[in-house]
Amino acid sequence: MCGILAVLGCGAEAPQQANKRRARVLELSRRLKHRGPDWSGLRQVDDDCYLSHQRLAIIDPASGDQPLYNEDQSVVVAVNGEIYNHKLLRDRLSAAGHSFRTGSDCEVIAHLYEEHGEGFVDMLDGVFSFVLVDTRHGSSSFMAARDAIGVTPLYIGWGIDGTVWISSEMKALHDECEHFDIFPPGHLYSSTSGFTFRQWYNPPWYDETIPSTPYNPAALREAFEKAVTKRLMTDVPFGVLLSGGLDSSLVAAVAARHMSATTTKNAGGNDHGWGTKLHSFCVGLVGSPDLKAAREVADYLGTHHHEFHFTVQDGIDAIEDVIYHTETYDVTTIRASTPMFLMSRKIKSLGVKMVISGEGSDEIFGGYLYFHKAPDKDEFHRETCRKIKALHQYDCLRANKATSAWGLEARVPFLDKEFINVAMDIDPEWKMVRPDLGRIEKWVLRKAFEVEGHPFLPKHILYRQKEQFSDGVGYSWIDGLKAHAASNVTDKMLSNAKFIFPHNTPTTKEAYYYRMIFERLFPEKPAILTVPGGPSVACSTAKAIEWDAQWSANPDPSGRAALGVHLSAYQSESESGEQHVLPDTMAAGAKKPRTIKVTTTTPPGVAIEG
Repeated sequence: MCGILAVLGCGAEAPQQANKRRARVLELSRRLKHRGPDWSGLRQVDDDCYLSHQRLAIIDPASGDQPLYNEDQSVVVAVNGEIYNHKLLRDRLSAAGHSFRTGSDCEVIAHLYEEHGEGFVDMLDGVFSFVLVDTRHGSSSFMAARDAIGVTPLYIGWGIDGTVWISSEMKALHDECEHFDIFPPGHLYSSTSGFTFRQWYNPPWYDETIPSTPYNPAALREAFEKAVTKRLMTDVPFGVLLSGGLDSSLVAAVAARHMSATTTKNAGGNDHGWGTKLHSFCVGLVGSPDLKAAREVADYLGTHHHEFHFTVQDGIDAIEDVIYHTETYDVTTIRASTPMFLMSRKIKSLGVKMVISGEGSDEIFGGYLYFHKAPDKDEFHRETCRKIKALHQYDCLRANKATSAWGLEARVPFLDKEFINVAMDIDPEWKMVRPDLGRIEKWVLRKAFEVEGHPFLPKHILYRQKEQFSDGVGYSWIDGLKAHAASNVTDKMLSNAKFIFPHNTPTTKEAYYYRMIFERLFPEKPAILTVPGGPSVACSTAKAIEWDAQWSANPDPSGRAALGVHLSAYQSESESGEQHVLPDTMAAGAKKPRTIKVTTTTPPGVAIEG
């Protein structure tokens, strides 16, 4: 991922003022250099607009510097993202008479705009945030757009002098704008449409209409395989983030299988530039559940596996940097971002510039354990819709900013536009947790990859139950954070929280601690308002509490708060009478694994991961 900063509508300025403005744009753009350490570009357009770009070179590193242009440079664009169907679009545009200056996947945007105007955005298959300036009609006009789900971050601000500011991260505009906000995913903003937002992404699931399409395992599997393989488009070394859970394991399995086939086809070589083996990466405290599970999956898939360790103190020392880069005070996001932030630095040190990750699956398939309590399929489906729409403030933000802090790009195939269309069109009755039918959470996804004869994963991995990332790296990680926060926040401070932080008042010492750091870094009220929240609860939405009041009893958003769901969902007698062993981490303080009986008809040997 790259970093973009645009200042638009400056108007005619005296040379001295224009020079001062340019210097300021350069200074602010440097705040995004971590996102794009490979090259910096700045274009001043008609003395009215400035487009700045910090480049992370993934496609065409030699000639794809930005901003990018059409043939006569009358259309200028700065892009953060990847356009996976750029070759198809390039062929069509070339046939229509367009010529290209670079091999960059993003150059097609300028030419598509020439052909189709602002209506071209839905033609892009990829993730992106961009700002485009058109000078063809005497005076400059501009448009900006953000990808469907908000995988790439984007903020918009308004200066007191009438300027419009657009940036990949808040830190480049928060102290220059009278007001700023999150640029909404799936929208475009245009000067020719009255400086208003317009929604360009509006799939059938967006209005939460309940679908009725029968479940087709082969169609779901094929859509996901396409989503993964298109994200192998790269000219630089890459790998996969592998925690050993279902989602990251499926990503790794599909990528490894594709690379193996490519290597065979090319008679011993491949086009990916870092050997013939897929590289996988995992992080955790020594002895953590993730490290053990990831090693098992890596051994099965035959990846070149890299295991990174960190200590609780390493994580605590990084908290301020994590909050600066992620630009949030959300407790769960910071807990999970910190190990990812530390791992990304290690990965980048190996020369890797792109990784593929498993975010988005839980939102699409109802994988969070409170979905066990969904009262019916309608409520189940509507909650998945709400969670997908909120991803840009949680998991997308974490995955993008925690990796981009070190100039590393994270790609997320579960959030592929076409895959989401297929997955969200399934009748949600199939996604419901049904112990009586042997269906645990995300059963439709697990079943789609239960291929006899040539399995993608062993069944006990395919049916392993969810481990929240911040727990999986080691349970003492969260305990250490709480203890550190308690040593910095007194009871008296917390009792006065509603006066110090009247908006999204923190209710725990950990939340208070993060909020103190955030407001020191980003003191403006609009910055505070960009973070969603309210009192931390065991699940991320109030809707879950409506389903079952037990979720409101535990103020900790850790996956450990879902212990009752793990046990209650699987504790009764099964028809087969099979017994399954819970790992040590499920039984707090237990020195030996505990055995429980399960209600499901899950295949023998299936481990239930905490």
